[in-house]
Amino acid sequence: MKQFEYRLLDTVSGFFSGIDFQELTNHLNGMGREGWEVVSVVDTIFTSNRTRGLLITLKRELSS
Repeated sequence: MKQFEYRLLDTVSGFFSGIDFQELTNHLNGMGREGWEVVSVVDTIFTSNRTRGLLITLKRELSS
């Protein structure tokens, strides 16, 4: 049976605070090269018809 590990990225705090979309894209592409796949994106702070934060869930298959 396949087994996976998961990782969460929060754009509200830490590395992606303020959402720089080019920086986020570059980071996600780098993670994709490491085997990570985005499986979910949820807007965490939605005000004035704009997204202020994202919670991104990624997964990758564990080696047997």
